[in-house]
Amino acid sequence: MNMMSTAPVSTEKTLDLLWTRVRQRGDLPGFSRVVSAIVGAMRGDNDREFNMTRTVLSDPALTQRVLRLANSAMYSVFGRDINTVSKAVIVLGTDSIGHLALGLKLIDGLSEASGDSKGARTEMEKALMAGHVARQVACAATMLDSEEAVVCSMLHSLGRMMVAFYLPEMWQEIQARVAGGEAEQPASQAVLGLGLDAVGRLVAQQWGLPAPLVNSLQDVVPQQSNEPLDHADWLAAVSTLSTRCADVIVEAGAEAGETRAALQRLTTDYAAMLGLDPEELTGAIDAARSSAAADPLFSRPQQAAAAEASVAAPVSLGKPVDAAQLLARGVADMRGAAASASTSQLLTMALETVFKGLGFTRTIAFLRNPDEARYEARLLLGEGVQELASRLVFDDGYQPDVFHAALANDKMIFIENAQDPAFLSKLPRWWKDTLPTAHSFMVLPLTVNRRPVGLIYGDWDSGLPDAKITYAEVAPLDQLRVLVVKAIEQRRQVDPKWGRAML
Repeated sequence: MNMMSTAPVSTEKTLDLLWTRVRQRGDLPGFSRVVSAIVGAMRGDNDREFNMTRTVLSDPALTQRVLRLANSAMYSVFGRDINTVSKAVIVLGTDSIGHLALGLKLIDGLSEASGDSKGARTEMEKALMAGHVARQVACAATMLDSEEAVVCSMLHSLGRMMVAFYLPEMWQEIQARVAGGEAEQPASQAVLGLGLDAVGRLVAQQWGLPAPLVNSLQDVVPQQSNEPLDHADWLAAVSTLSTRCADVIVEAGAEAGETRAALQRLTTDYAAMLGLDPEELTGAIDAARSSAAADPLFSRPQQAAAAEASVAAPVSLGKPVDAAQLLARGVADMRGAAASASTSQLLTMALETVFKGLGFTRTIAFLRNPDEARYEARLLLGEGVQELASRLVFDDGYQPDVFHAALANDKMIFIENAQDPAFLSKLPRWWKDTLPTAHSFMVLPLTVNRRPVGLIYGDWDSGLPDAKITYAEVAPLDQLRVLVVKAIEQRRQVDPKWGRAML
């Protein structure tokens, strides 16, 4: 394309080229599957907390980083003893964890994408800085879910990042026009046929991001008004301010005095719109600059992301060496949440504790449905296990197998070698047909007033090292079972039909 061409540019051609480059190089964040699951959990009406927990746990690196942030200074008001994702979801809220996860996945993808593109790396640094500014501004404005503002602000320049990474020749032409004195919006229109903010909204829609987030990807002009902004307009305004502050702070060559003066003009323009005094807004921006200076992702994003990945929890290799301690910490989470958590929340925490503590391939909570006279899988953790849910059912009438034996005797049963030919007769047909790769498994019955109401099941696949459940792990498992049974008993006193419908 001629550097200063004045020929009209087709929007359709630009978008066709963009999507072609995306297909060739892969999505910029490389996170489509996880993002779709996160958004789905945030939007869902039922089981939102469990679905969010399951989605985060499906990504080991994301699990580690969510727990690290949930225990960090910025969330110190909630304490620093959050050992499970399910407790983090309960304490911080589904939406907050969802936005937190979206932000972390965005950082991962941008770090990976920016390695061979100076323009994309610069825009990524600005996006990270905008996130720092937004968090501090949202806290100053006492926003309940500051992470929503953070994600909106980080994505506010999504169009710029996409063009810089996928269409570098067009990005260079836009920058040349801006350097020659042209404003960015008309420069973008001339080169792309549409504005950079429009590119961002189209990409966000393509990814299926929530509508409030998509709608925030527009620049808001400062205006004086006595009427407070609604939530959507506030998000757009704080995202605009955060992005403009990031432009000033990150732009190379800006003198300290010039930077301070430019930031002061922005605070004067936007303070009233955001419901803050200029002094409060200035303090928030200063705090953001300090937090960014201490953030390894901001100073060295690509290297930091690589280091993060190197220490992230690996895909399950079987039972952890510190299984008893992991189980005990999970039980401590449950005990701390028992007074305020719902029965479904506590059962979710129990399932995660068993899943992570023992490194199981799959963990499943079965509940008895008396109307159907059978046990049904209600909560499931593990790769691919969700697709098996409809087949994981068995009648409650006694059968001579290990599952009914555990339920009838109210005792945990551990099967070390389920593939032993001499033992196969004690295994039910539904188990052999649905979970044929399991080598060892545990059945932890749940009994209320001597009547079985369900069980927690966990297994190790055949490809994993042989393992057993030791005496040191039995104690926390028993404590976990007592907490769950007590919660179910209390819930049944209020709602006798609890557990018959999906949680």
